Amino acid sequence: MRQIRTRSSSRSLKKHSITLLFLICIVLSVNAHAERLKDITSIAGVRSNQLVGYGLVVGLDGTGDQTSQAPYAVQSLKSMLSQFGITVPAGVNPKLKNVAAVSLHAELPPFAKPGLSIDVTVSSIANSKSLRGGTLLMAPLKGADGKIYAIAQGNVVVGGFGVGADGSSITVNIPSVGRIANGAMVERSVTTAFLQGNSLTLNLHTPDFTTANRVARVINKNIGDGTAQAIDAISIKVNAPRDPAQRVAFMSLLEQFEVTPGEAAAKIVVNSRTGTIIIGQHVRVMPAAITHGSLTVTIAARPEVSQPAPLSEGETVVVPRTDIVVSEEAKPMFLFQPGVSLNDIVQAINEVGATPSDLIAILEALKESGALRATLLVI
Repeated sequence: MRQIRTRSSSRSLKKHSITLLFLICIVLSVNAHAERLKDITSIAGVRSNQLVGYGLVVGLDGTGDQTSQAPYAVQSLKSMLSQFGITVPAGVNPKLKNVAAVSLHAELPPFAKPGLSIDVTVSSIANSKSLRGGTLLMAPLKGADGKIYAIAQGNVVVGGFGVGADGSSITVNIPSVGRIANGAMVERSVTTAFLQGNSLTLNLHTPDFTTANRVARVINKNIGDGTAQAIDAISIKVNAPRDPAQRVAFMSLLEQFEVTPGEAAAKIVVNSRTGTIIIGQHVRVMPAAITHGSLTVTIAARPEVSQPAPLSEGETVVVPRTDIVVSEEAKPMFLFQPGVSLNDIVQAINEVGATPSDLIAILEALKESGALRATLLVI
């Protein structure tokens, strides 16, 4: 009897262990889909700003601009020399192959303060073949309002190169574009809406009413009712303290909250250039019968020479003869039952052996007939 109890207890323990393991797997699978607010939202008004500028890169090894085709490079050089008290005589056109006119662009991150260094991308705007080995002279970077927010200068690092000799050349990557790491110094900061008002607005990266509602519920559950309110499919308004230190700590707390985003709407994305097709999880097809065949038309031209009869005073002519062959590849018909899932769609189309272009045609025909329960997006 004791041995039977031991086996029964062992089986019961094993059964409870399996049940517990199954519940743990369910919990882990649910939590695996949860994402932090830091990863799916951003604060309204807190964003980066684009900067653009113009400058000169000097010290090139004969790969600079051709001054005859880029006169503005010469004008920029003369203007720079005049600032140092050097006047180029009138009528003198310096032909410098080691100078290139370039455009500059950078991204000013939010909360950037004067003295912070940012990266700068340098691109040739004339006919310079390569910026390798060049140095960017001091150039201002302006924002959309025309104000100077940073000053750029430094050695240009180019990831590509070009070599040519005796009419042959080889180019790797793009040598006319380079980058200066920490090449610009911020001179002016941009005010943000982070410390303004009694509330903050969180914007979802992907608009979704379900996700916005869940974000508000999670915040209210962890902080208190009435703290957050979903405004629309993107924005969630959150009451926040006015004190800067407390507001920073408050945002640090919010960023760590985890939310399970709502499932995306049924959608099929087709890239017509590459043939890439992405089918969403909730795509369904209503009852439909499909057959898709490949029609091949082959036209072959076989010109023939026509010789006149002897002593007929005729002329030799070329007579065109064209053979046209039309062939149609046999394709089986397959039937979609009501509520067919993604797996069934892919499996049926694989059995037919459809190529990506054929699949695009089938999906467009299904959408046109009203049998496809999804948004078909062709890009």
